[in-house]
Amino acid sequence: MLSDPLFYLVGLATTLLIAIGKGAFGGGLAILGIPLLALVTDPLSAAIMVAVLVALMDLFALQSFGRSTWSKPDLIWLLPGLIIGIGVGYLVFRLVDARIVTLIIGLTTLAFTAHWFARGRLAAPGARPVRPALALVAGTAAGFTTFVAHAGGPPVALYLLARGLPKTVLVGTTVVFFTLGNWLKLPPYLALGVERPDALWAVLALTPAAPIGVWLGRIVHERLEQKTLFFWCYLLLGAAALKLTADAAFALLG
Repeated sequence: MLSDPLFYLVGLATTLLIAIGKGAFGGGLAILGIPLLALVTDPLSAAIMVAVLVALMDLFALQSFGRSTWSKPDLIWLLPGLIIGIGVGYLVFRLVDARIVTLIIGLTTLAFTAHWFARGRLAAPGARPVRPALALVAGTAAGFTTFVAHAGGPPVALYLLARGLPKTVLVGTTVVFFTLGNWLKLPPYLALGVERPDALWAVLALTPAAPIGVWLGRIVHERLEQKTLFFWCYLLLGAAALKLTADAAFALLG
């Protein structure tokens, strides 16, 4: 892996792309990591690398989006939901067909995203009030999907985008949420990495692209107007939800 020039070409480009998304939108592009890296390595090694790289990116992103950019009233409800969702995901993964629940979440997110492009984007901007019950549900759904499908973005993005928060608060809150989720998931991947040391060495080789990408993403974030940022956030949300839905549907059909 480390001696293959194609690995560095694809790996560094993928890491940079994910990190730019982290700095600009708080996330959304990590879903591309495993499919792209799987072009130059096996899927399990790709999953290990993405898990570690994204967790490292979160640390750099937290430096760019400090406490003043966090919506604490939302996080009070989102973060407990995230922890509950990861636990529910574990139980459902063992006891129930998690693909059905994942498919429902994906289809629901697609429906709300389509509604925004049809009507919601025409609405006047402005923060909507915190909705504790909805935040708890969104956090739980995100925890569930991040555990079973490594795609926690759609549910929490759906809730936060609907809040109409200022763009930097939206991204800062998203960064905090994903930092907790990604670090909670990290230990199992590190355990797998012990059995695949090449994957961990590969992470070290790709890490320099992470802070550069977050820095570039922050520049993109600053230059985008609120409406433009929301447009791209919903576009990424729709793409992530579409992949989530497709993966669950193909898994059920297969």
